[in-house]
Amino acid sequence: MTRINTNVSSMIARQRLNRSGDDLQIRLERLSTGLRINRGRDDPAGLIISERISTELKGIEQAIANSQRASSVIATTEGSLTEINDLLNSIKALTIEAANSGAISDEERDANQLQIDSAIQSITRISNTATFGGQKLLDGSLGYITSGISVSTITKSSITAASFINTGAINVSIDVIASAQKGSLYLSGDNSGAAGPPADGAIASATTIQVRGPLGVREIDILSGTSYTDLAASINALTGLTGVTADILGGGDTSGIAFRSEGYGSNNFVSVERLNKPASAAADNFNLVKVDVNADVTGLPWGLTTVAATRDEGRDISALINGNVASGNGLQISIGSPSLALKLDLSEVYATDPSLAVSTFDITGGGSLYQLGPTINALQQSNIGIQSTSSESLGSVFKNGVANFLSSLQTGKTNSLAAADQSRDYSTLSEIVEASIDEISILRGRLGAFERNVLDANSRSLQGAFENLTASQSLIRDADFALESSALTRAQILQSSGITVLTLANQQSQQVLQLLG
Repeated sequence: MTRINTNVSSMIARQRLNRSGDDLQIRLERLSTGLRINRGRDDPAGLIISERISTELKGIEQAIANSQRASSVIATTEGSLTEINDLLNSIKALTIEAANSGAISDEERDANQLQIDSAIQSITRISNTATFGGQKLLDGSLGYITSGISVSTITKSSITAASFINTGAINVSIDVIASAQKGSLYLSGDNSGAAGPPADGAIASATTIQVRGPLGVREIDILSGTSYTDLAASINALTGLTGVTADILGGGDTSGIAFRSEGYGSNNFVSVERLNKPASAAADNFNLVKVDVNADVTGLPWGLTTVAATRDEGRDISALINGNVASGNGLQISIGSPSLALKLDLSEVYATDPSLAVSTFDITGGGSLYQLGPTINALQQSNIGIQSTSSESLGSVFKNGVANFLSSLQTGKTNSLAAADQSRDYSTLSEIVEASIDEISILRGRLGAFERNVLDANSRSLQGAFENLTASQSLIRDADFALESSALTRAQILQSSGITVLTLANQQSQQVLQLLG
């Protein structure tokens, strides 16, 4: 080469040296940061997916923390409920002891009443003071807020879940499509077809009947000529032992008598069997029937299709909640879904008359919302309600159309030990305490199921996703040190050789001086 104005060899060597220098800088940067992608130019597509995964990882990490915090809230709540449960068990023991009135003195009963009073006060205190991070747990603050509930149709509501995504309130409609019924047997009071005495509305011949109900069985001896009114009184005197009541129909004894289970629903029944029959069929007017149609029974049954029977079971209510078939249990209906879960106790009047208008109310807020996923939407949230557990809210038992709560067991109240001893009826006390225990136990079970099947399962699922996404992000973004070390060695060699070559290329132009002698 004899030209000196343009040194092409030097330009080529310099270009290659710059490239090897850039490559060397990249390898040094990756080895110093541990990342294969440090800026967009390193891998544009890889950077996009890596940043998306980073966003998902942050959301999952926070969702795991949310689930763990929710578990702490549930554990704290259940700890308080455990204490309430222990107090209720002690109250139950005290009421059972007080019912043994023939073996305890008035002073002992008064002492038991003082213990019941203090236990009830402790239950209310725990309900009002149980907190987590300043948030009250059992005073009803985490329950749902409702408006428009008619006490003539709904006697008690328990809402356990409601989703307010994209709505400020949830409208709930209840439409009874088939009434709740008691087990019912009927005995006609019209004996005009029988020859001779007795008169209508009386037992023709002496007999013994066996009355069986959900509480137990008793036998009743009936004399010839016993009026239906007296027979009903005998059966009603044993209602506390059998769970069966008797009522005179319509216009007195001659209209007939109805034997009914005390409660509604398929768990209640009535059975009346005659243990001996008279020799003469003409003297036998004790023939029971039941209604043989799925229709409501109001007033006299004689206008409906009947069939001879000695046993009849009640029927659970059938109703729609927001157009969905609800599960019926006596006068109670319930529905459960992620968006709405509730249990309603309907009034006797409303539950036994499907012709009444649809009842509606609104759920306007409340509940305890937990964000369990990395994205804010209804599918990744769970809402659970925790009702008040104060003594004024526990143990709702309806007697004679009046709701009786745990607080009514205190001194001077309608269901105190003194009042029960005076009436010789401790059954209402027992029902209230048992209903209270059931409510707390069900609440503990529901919270336990939520913690185990929702929170714990959600945490495990998110932790698995977190591990897999982290591995995927590492594969995309992290540097392979073995590969980068090899590439660094190559770049270093090319850099050194490039400098040497560039030096030689620059020296070639100086050879022209030899031509000038």
